[in-house]
Parts: sequence; C-alpha cells; structure tokens
Amino acid sequence: MGKFSFWSLALLSVQALLARAEDADNSGGGTEEQSQIPGLSVSVSASFPSSEIFGVKLVNGHPTEALLSFVNEEPDEVTVSLIGGSLWSDIPGEPTQNVRNLTTTQYQVNIPAGGKESLPYAFATEMHPQDLRLHIAAIVGNKDGVFFTLPAYNGTVSIVEPDTSIFDPQIIFLYVFLLSCSVGVMYTFYNLWIAPYFPQKRKATKGGDRTKKSSSETKAVDASEQGAGSGSDGPSAAKTFDTEWIPAHHINRPEARKVKGKARNRA
Repeated sequence: MGKFSFWSLALLSVQALLARAEDADNSGGGTEEQSQIPGLSVSVSASFPSSEIFGVKLVNGHPTEALLSFVNEEPDEVTVSLIGGSLWSDIPGEPTQNVRNLTTTQYQVNIPAGGKESLPYAFATEMHPQDLRLHIAAIVGNKDGVFFTLPAYNGTVSIVEPDTSIFDPQIIFLYVFLLSCSVGVMYTFYNLWIAPYFPQKRKATKGGDRTKKSSSETKAVDASEQGAGSGSDGPSAAKTFDTEWIPAHHINRPEARKVKGKARNRA
C-alpha cells in the first residue's frame, strides 16, 4: 500500500511539474531541451532519433521512442526511478488543458557520480490528427532518498495517421470492388444505350442450310431433266425411275374383268 501511494504521489508530482512548465513555456518548443533543478546537479535532455527534420510527429498505432540523456554532476550516484509524459492542448489564446496522459515507465537505474546514462522512453497514441504540446519528465532520487522531478522535453508535436500503402489488403480489396462496379456499370450502359444502335447480324441455322441445300439440289435435278427431255427421244420420251424401292403390288395393278355381251343382252 505504501509503495502504491509513493508512485501515485510521484505521478502527481510529474503532472504538477508539467503544468508549471506549460505555464512558464520557456523552452520555445525545440526538439531538445536541457534543464537543471536546484538542489540536484543532474541534467537531462530528450531527443527523438526517428523524428523528421520538420518536427516531431506521433504516428497513431506506432510506438514513438524518445531518448533521454542524463548527466550526473553530483558527488554521489543518483537513481532514475521513472519517466512519464502527457499531451496538452496547444491553441493560441486559450488556456492549456491536459488532453492525454502517456505511459509511465519505471527504470530504477543508478547513475554513478560524474557518469552519463541514456534511457529510451516509448509511448503510443491513438488520437485525431492535431497539434499538441508534449511534456516529458523524469523522477530522480539522490542517496538520501529525496526525489526530484526533472523536465526533459516541452515542445509541440503533430498527431498524424500512418501512411497508406497500395499493397495494403484493404486498399487492394477496395480497388477490386470499385473496378468491378465500374465494369458492371459500363456493361449495362453498353447493352441499354449503345448495342441497340448497331446492326444485328443473323446467324444461319442448320435448318436454313438444309433448305438451301435441298433447293439447290432440286434446281440441279430440274436442269438435268430438261437436258434429257431435249434429246433424240424428244420431250415425249419416258422418264426412267428407280423402281426397286416401290412395292410389287403397286407396280403390277390387277386388270379389270371383262363382262360378256351375252349377259348384257339377257338382262
């Protein structure tokens, strides 16, 4: 319980110091700041190795790492207990407000007298794109167990969204969906407004081919018959047919019976 109350008081002291630093605003918003508290000859500065040249940008969903460099000018060693930060509103002409408290990390790293130490401090954001003021502070204790709050950074940062890539699966799915919708709309437009104005080509069916073929064969047979009729036998010449397929009882018809004249006279 005592340890929990200690860290709670430490966090409250960090926030109080950051509020006072915001009111003072003597840093000018640089990317690197050095400070030294009376009573403890320890200086600390913060930098952002992966930050861009034109300002510090906090990318949503991606961890941002700040590098805090400590220089101990005390005759005895000191202990870096924890490092924390917060984001404050940065609107000119309006009072500053605490927008978000960042991660607080415990270290318990001892720095010998006259020694130097660099500690990374990582945090992440999930906020709307905007410009805010970032405060980072560290709590350092001396050999007597007295803790001091050292401000490490006080500057304006930009909250930005991550860059989108064309190889992102969501982007690829969106492209495919939009392309399919465009093709469907163009196909419908073509069938409704463009295709009816073009002449329709009729495709020849098998039945039509057979009809044409039979008519041509009939014409050829008629021509051959006319040639045969105009020969030596004349047009009255009998035409020859293939009678093998005709039944015999159709060819050999029965003769009619003759009635005798006597029978008629008797009647």
